[in-house]
Amino acid sequence: MDSLIILAAFAFGFASRQIGQPPLVGYLVAGFALGIAGFESSATIESIANTGISLMLFIIGLKLDIRSLLKPEIYRSTFEHTAAFGLVTLGFLSMLAVMGLPLVADISWQQAALVAFALSFSSTVCTVAMLEEHGEFRVRHGQIAVGILIVQDIVAVLFLTVSTGKIPLPWALLLPLLYFARPAFSYVLRSSGHDEVLILAGIILTFAGSSLFELVGMKADLGALVFGMLISGDKKAGELAKSMISFKDIFLIGFFLNIGLSVQPSLEMLGIALVLCLLLPIKGAAFFFLLTRYKMRARTAMLAGLALTQYSEFGLIVAALSVKLGWLQAEWMATLAIAVSLSFVVSTLLNGRSHRLYRRFKEPLKRFETNLATDDDPEAPARNVDVLIVGLGRVGSGAYDTIESQYQLRVCGVDTDKPKLLQHKAAGRRVIYGDAEDADFWEGLQFTHYKLVMFTMPSLSEMIDAVKQLRSSGYTGKVAAVAKYEDERAQMKAAGADVVFNYYAEAGAGFAEHALSNMQDILPRKHTEATAG
Repeated sequence: MDSLIILAAFAFGFASRQIGQPPLVGYLVAGFALGIAGFESSATIESIANTGISLMLFIIGLKLDIRSLLKPEIYRSTFEHTAAFGLVTLGFLSMLAVMGLPLVADISWQQAALVAFALSFSSTVCTVAMLEEHGEFRVRHGQIAVGILIVQDIVAVLFLTVSTGKIPLPWALLLPLLYFARPAFSYVLRSSGHDEVLILAGIILTFAGSSLFELVGMKADLGALVFGMLISGDKKAGELAKSMISFKDIFLIGFFLNIGLSVQPSLEMLGIALVLCLLLPIKGAAFFFLLTRYKMRARTAMLAGLALTQYSEFGLIVAALSVKLGWLQAEWMATLAIAVSLSFVVSTLLNGRSHRLYRRFKEPLKRFETNLATDDDPEAPARNVDVLIVGLGRVGSGAYDTIESQYQLRVCGVDTDKPKLLQHKAAGRRVIYGDAEDADFWEGLQFTHYKLVMFTMPSLSEMIDAVKQLRSSGYTGKVAAVAKYEDERAQMKAAGADVVFNYYAEAGAGFAEHALSNMQDILPRKHTEATAG
């Protein structure tokens, strides 16, 4: 039976990709289709789902800067949004009760408050999956969204602890001593190399954190997150995160399937779930308004708000616990599961068009900015530059150094990671802060005279959108980009790139050229003479 479930996940995920939607939408639909067909979740599927969530939180911890959680725009906006949206939802449910709609007609105000609280959270799984797919995990709005999600997760842990009456064991007071284990963790990572042993080390650390926290009476998922945070500053943290992403994505398929398999929906439940989804625009708008009050640009606030515009899997945990304790009717479990699933679909549709939506409504949105909204302003396009390189990872940094040293052209780099920019400046590179998908970044392009703009960003969709924005801004010079696969190369060409370098396919040619150019003595004499001539 498990093999049929996996086959259905592939079929629906494949179909979802063919119509331009993220595979996770297909996995959700597959879960509901299988549930309607009479399939039930198994211990294997649930184990895979739990593992996927733990791995995801561990990877989040690897990339998280704990200091970011202490910023007012993170913790204060989280609490304010939870309170404000909770009150709006409570009022909405009360109105539905007065109208006599099924399920809601007999709901008490305590039950309505519980449902409102559950719906105030956003999905860590869905948001992180979308941010990673779009290559926006480290950009400003991505970091804000993730920070808010972490604070929400902490609130969730506190709620579960209070609701169940389960108090952590006294041994939990010793958990802060884990900080002194960081050198040991770093040693393990450094000694694990770069292959599957490193991945195994990450998986073991994930399970160790989950098991340890569960052992002392705390939420296992929080343990995975904390262990990731403990080694977030290590040099191997970035490499470990990249190595584990594919494994995490595979296991998370079980999570999305499990949502659909865990309920038996009815038309009444579907109707109420659809009505609850009417609150999603209010949820996103509330995040936008609050973040603009904290000196965020309209674009940053809008993109972060859209990333958080969905209901959370935590709502299902609240519902399951409430049903178990007799606080809520069993039908609400299925209703919230449908609402969460539908919100995932809405969220993926919106976020796939987020940058286009901002360009379209840019001027009205900017009216909500405060006069102090300069915290994350992009720097103006650099002048007196021949080549602009967007994306300063390993490929972009290597291209920068080669062009500057061998071709004597004036180069400037662009990146969204501010700490990394400081490292580049210390290395003597000229760099500026900016997001190539930001319509505001390309303003003033007419005052520059770039001969070449190179894109070396990690996400294909991000580069395609950036190239289109560059061309629409009036740039007529040359554009170069990188690609991993041949079909991506064709898409970049169609978007407006003049040259696309497939660094997987052409790495061999580059390696041969580099090696032989430094070993002239082994070449045939004719070739050596021709090169000399």
